[in-house]
Amino acid sequence: MTDGNDNSGDKGAKRLLRRAHLAARARLAPEEAAAAQPRLARRALELPELAGARTVAAYVSVGREPGTRALLDILRARGVRVLLPVLLPDDDLDWSRYEGPDRLVRATRGLREPDGPRLGPQAVTEADAVLLPGLAVDTRGTRLGRGGGSYDRVLARLERSGAGAALVVLLYAHEVVPYVPREPHDRPVHAVVTPDYVRSFRPSAQNGG
Repeated sequence: MTDGNDNSGDKGAKRLLRRAHLAARARLAPEEAAAAQPRLARRALELPELAGARTVAAYVSVGREPGTRALLDILRARGVRVLLPVLLPDDDLDWSRYEGPDRLVRATRGLREPDGPRLGPQAVTEADAVLLPGLAVDTRGTRLGRGGGSYDRVLARLERSGAGAALVVLLYAHEVVPYVPREPHDRPVHAVVTPDYVRSFRPSAQNGG
């Protein structure tokens, strides 16, 4: 028998959902993923919170993730300060400034990270917008991550600091779903950007079509 605070069912449902979305991404043709990258960049800049940002915390996409590299280069060319994560041994994230694709180096787990000075985990609190990886998001803004917990720490750090950064998850259109189980530590995002549309989860915002 469990009490009302038990969330083992949500954890199990998340695992199944995560597995299904990872399998769907694995079936995505490389050329389809490549074609989506410039469209994602164009759509992202339709989001006012991102178009007007001076500092953006982002990430380098890997595998079949929605491609971020075009967006990183556009932001940098516009003079935006772009911060990229550096994975620490305890799975927390440090940050370093993006200085171009030739300054990215191979890291653990197939990741690419900047080779410049590290700015500390707190650097993310300086961002006007934070781009989050994910596997799905629902209509409440509940994001489904990969389960490693790195970005849960980032979001908790942002909340503790009182930072008002816009939280934006980057996905494919079919990964915006009716429902993702929400656990007590989950913090909803403010918007989703896909190659096909932008959608805000802020109550008073107008959604892009």
